[in-house]
Amino acid sequence: MAFMTVAFPSQLSFARAMGNITGVSKVSTTSSVHFAASAATHVEAPEKHNIPLPPRHKHEEVTHTLPPQKLEIFKTLEKWAESNLLPRLKPVEECWQPTDLLPDPASESFHEEVGELRRRSRELPDDYLVCLVGDMVTEEALPTYQTFLNNLDGIRDETGASLTPWAVWTRAWTAEENRHGDLLNRYLYLTGRVDMKKIEKTIQYLMRAGMDSGQNLQDFRTENNPYSGFIYTSFQERATSISHGNTARMAKAHGDAELARICGTIAAEEKRHEAAYAMIVEKLFEVDPDGTVLAFADRMRKKVSMPACLMFDGRDGDLFSHFSAVAQRVGVYTAKDYADILEFLIRRWKVEELQGLSPEGRAAQEFLCGLAPKIRRVDERVQAKDTAAHTMAFSWIFDRKVQL
Repeated sequence: MAFMTVAFPSQLSFARAMGNITGVSKVSTTSSVHFAASAATHVEAPEKHNIPLPPRHKHEEVTHTLPPQKLEIFKTLEKWAESNLLPRLKPVEECWQPTDLLPDPASESFHEEVGELRRRSRELPDDYLVCLVGDMVTEEALPTYQTFLNNLDGIRDETGASLTPWAVWTRAWTAEENRHGDLLNRYLYLTGRVDMKKIEKTIQYLMRAGMDSGQNLQDFRTENNPYSGFIYTSFQERATSISHGNTARMAKAHGDAELARICGTIAAEEKRHEAAYAMIVEKLFEVDPDGTVLAFADRMRKKVSMPACLMFDGRDGDLFSHFSAVAQRVGVYTAKDYADILEFLIRRWKVEELQGLSPEGRAAQEFLCGLAPKIRRVDERVQAKDTAAHTMAFSWIFDRKVQL
């Protein structure tokens, strides 16, 4: 099956420039928002048994590269994790549930409340709906993210019910995150503004694809390394918090205070999770500054792509690029946010203040501390050149066209 391709020269230039900055020459097919632009050449999705699959490349797997002495660090940190990480979780009885923020189907006023929700949603523009759906699809692929964490050496849940603090955290974090997709999914279903069957197919395709960017072989290559995994989640949770926070702000501007409350509630929880993951990396910098700064630099050279970059609706092989272009344009998540997050984490982890590093560690430190300004300069040049307007029909909104 062939897919429609729209090439964005400015985004492609951005990806190439980012490759020069980070030392990664390969151009990816995700968007410039997440530092992997839509390439001019599109890979046709393979088919097996007449089932279309998202575009991807085969690659050689490199796994389990962390030496035993590094793995031992995570064993020695178990007591610290029990005392410092697990208290960041909330008891189930104190957590909000999706039904707290949506019309109650057991209420006599349910139909009136749904009618009011649908009335408010009519004021939401299509480009906003695309961003909201993309955020929801990302949240709904949660099983993939739990698998990602459970593939990290030294912290995985070996039995599915392990009582190590790392395993307890992963299961409880997953349980908290599960409510995010449930809430957004039910809200969008009630609006009647989106094609739920197309969205449900997108979610299923995404979970089938896993968390592996087939076009950019670097994006998710942690090599089962928990250093890299926790740096990725620290960055990603902050990015997700920003994205949901922006959709909350925009919902309020469009007159939907209830949707703003929904998105804001999710954003607040993502921020709590971000703080937990950043705290883990902060501890790693304390016990192994050289190994951690090297892992941080390696992660940023590979770039931090969004975990849903393999989203696919059965038709658009560049769906994530198109969704990301809309998110960049309307301001839900932008290249500026990416640079801001990097600078925030460098300050949080006091990377500039690290002392006693090896020569390789000092080179990594220098690379990291100079990266954000370079990203901003590249983005400014790309934005200045990007004057052409393109539109794309999104299956999620009944093939209505949206400017990219």
